Amino acid sequence: MRVSLLSAALVAALVGYGSTIALVLAAAAALNATAAQTASWVLAICLGKAAGSALLSWRSRVPVVLAWSTPGAALIAATEGISMAEGVGAFVLAGLLVALTGAVRPLGRVVALIPDGIAGGMLAGVLLPFCLKLPAATLALPGLVLPMIAVFALVRLRNPALAVLAALSLGLAAAFALGLAHLPALSLPLPRLTFIAPDFDPGVMIGLALPLYLVTMASQNLPGFATIRAAGYEPPVQAGLLTTGGISALIGLFGAHTISMAAITAAICLGDDVHPDRNRRWQVGLVYAGVWVLLGLLTAPILGLLAAVPAEVITALVALALLGPFMGAATGAFGPAETRFPAAITLAVTASGTPALGVGAAFWGLVAGLVFHALDRLKRPAA
Repeated sequence: MRVSLLSAALVAALVGYGSTIALVLAAAAALNATAAQTASWVLAICLGKAAGSALLSWRSRVPVVLAWSTPGAALIAATEGISMAEGVGAFVLAGLLVALTGAVRPLGRVVALIPDGIAGGMLAGVLLPFCLKLPAATLALPGLVLPMIAVFALVRLRNPALAVLAALSLGLAAAFALGLAHLPALSLPLPRLTFIAPDFDPGVMIGLALPLYLVTMASQNLPGFATIRAAGYEPPVQAGLLTTGGISALIGLFGAHTISMAAITAAICLGDDVHPDRNRRWQVGLVYAGVWVLLGLLTAPILGLLAAVPAEVITALVALALLGPFMGAATGAFGPAETRFPAAITLAVTASGTPALGVGAAFWGLVAGLVFHALDRLKRPAA
């Protein structure tokens, strides 16, 4: 095996894991997941990404790497009053909808009818509240968070993909060095998958499952396919949706939210430096899968380490990790002139976090944006 395959897969996996694992933990906390359910969540999603990456890369002979849905985790973390069983029901349904999109092409065309600006507004509204928590975390623990921000800013100038991972590394090291955290007992117990019976509550299905499906499709799968195409490969669109959707529905039963095509980490695995023979570059997907299996098996000590640091470190890390996605979502929201006002309405309603009739704010933000968009379209012909 070429060393370049291992290095690319290792960097891509560590960037994907280290930059957003805190957000996954925040999502689990929002659903009041137990320690066992949280560990099962992380293990199941690591194994799901490994299986999907290996299968798609091997069958398509294209370097395909998968990610967990970062905006999906943010959406889950922003919810209130939802049980873990209800969350599992939403995860399963969202996965089935992704698979159905791959199997039934008209469904994909319906999703494509949602204007990009409104979809961007919904995603930006989901991410904004997390970004706004950075100043409070900085004031609460300036001696720890300010150096994290400084390292993030400096590393981002040279390598944006590694900026959050660098901030995490500094935050962990500084917390232990300053005595603000203490090493947990060193043990390597094998993690276990915990089956969770789903509860398909109608309000949660509308308020969480549907937005989870939409943000995963719009902000993860579509850019992921575009990244593969930009590298000169034909992306396995139908197989990718069927595989990620099917695996998401399966691992959802063990507490994990949706997996999807990767975009940023995929770019790490698509360059000429990975393998000079582009027809053999798909092998990086197999190595990437192996790294994720290892990360899954190390779930217990990793979660123990993260649980030992102050909460402000995790809050700051989540905020820093979501600044880039928020910038992209906001740019998409306010780019098209014809949907700027509906996108602003969508963003405001979603960011409020206010549920209504048992349905989450993300759904109502989408509805509000579509209503104002429809009104604007009725006005234009008359004008």
